[in-house]
Amino acid sequence: MTKRWYVVHAYSGMEKSVARALKDRVDRAGMQEQFGQILVPTEEVVEMRNGQRTITERRFFPGYVLVEMEMTDESWHLVKSTAKVTGFVGGIGRPISDKEVEKIGRMVGARSPARRCFSRWASWSA
Repeated sequence: MTKRWYVVHAYSGMEKSVARALKDRVDRAGMQEQFGQILVPTEEVVEMRNGQRTITERRFFPGYVLVEMEMTDESWHLVKSTAKVTGFVGGIGRPISDKEVEKIGRMVGARSPARRCFSRWASWSA
């Protein structure tokens, strides 16, 4: 079985927490071979606060985490039962294509200078 990309819906503002918890659960369950990357699309935003430039991180798609995985009953239950996960986009877990993931990466990279790009996504490889 091959790994495909799935979009997981999480509580808004908890995307990185969900990604870390999911990676920990994958490691504890010994399911590393069924999972690939876990991505939280983020971008760096330059803001002016009190006359000073500050760089903050903003989630590109609030409430969503991209997970590369083999969809089995066990992997579905592991993701679905992770704290602060409400479910898969598309119900039972409809995969998105690699092209769609690349398009999202280009969208993140196209909105900023070179500091913000696909490779700067907050990612955890299982």
